[in-house]
Amino acid sequence: MRDAVRDMARAAAQPVVRGACVAAENLAFDAGGARLIDDVTLSLAPMRCTVLMGANGAGKSLLLRLLHGLIAPASGRVLCDGAPMTAAHRGRQAMVFQRPVLLRRSVRGNLAFALAAKGVPRADRAARIDEALHDAHLTHLAQRPARVLSGGEQQRLAMARALACRPDVLFLDEPTASLDPAATHAVETLIRHAGARGVSVVMVSHDAGQAQRLADDVVFLQAGRVAEHGAAVQVLGAPRSAAAQAWLDGRLYLDP
Repeated sequence: MRDAVRDMARAAAQPVVRGACVAAENLAFDAGGARLIDDVTLSLAPMRCTVLMGANGAGKSLLLRLLHGLIAPASGRVLCDGAPMTAAHRGRQAMVFQRPVLLRRSVRGNLAFALAAKGVPRADRAARIDEALHDAHLTHLAQRPARVLSGGEQQRLAMARALACRPDVLFLDEPTASLDPAATHAVETLIRHAGARGVSVVMVSHDAGQAQRLADDVVFLQAGRVAEHGAAVQVLGAPRSAAAQAWLDGRLYLDP
């Protein structure tokens, strides 16, 4: 049963490419005596939006955290620009979670703190903050305490804070999962703006419609392995793997 999925994963895996924004090489992760990420090898192309998809428990959020270096793998390694990930690489990345982590400060204060922590010169911070607030449509809320904002406003602030630091790679873990359509549209607009500015976006989504709107590439995970990885139009329109096809059809998929 597991051998069939392993063979599918090996067929879908791509060789690690030098110059990829982020790559995984034989990545594995264990917890509670179980292997949750198993022999993942993939390369994510720079300046594209890559969406990680799959059923609940497939390992999407876990893989995202491994790629960003938030947790250490049991084996394998993460590469950035063809070299092992370092603190310097992580300094050029940012991550936004499904539930924003905001400071007990004003909206503007959250942005100012992030820029100071990144070492942005004081003389440059005000202009960056104003630009980020404008792009996120939060200028009129600049002095409001961040934690009293609505859910959609908080997520836009988290996005604005990340993008104000001008990352090369932006990791997003289901950033619109609990938002209404209007708030989702606002966050997706920020994601498109990031891509237009050359930011490589790697995001987890459970929404095939969202992937169709945003993704250049899709990585489909099944039981902690890469079942399929390719252009969004191919994976979403004509998936090669039985697992991806079943998920897109809304059917349960059991490992053969």
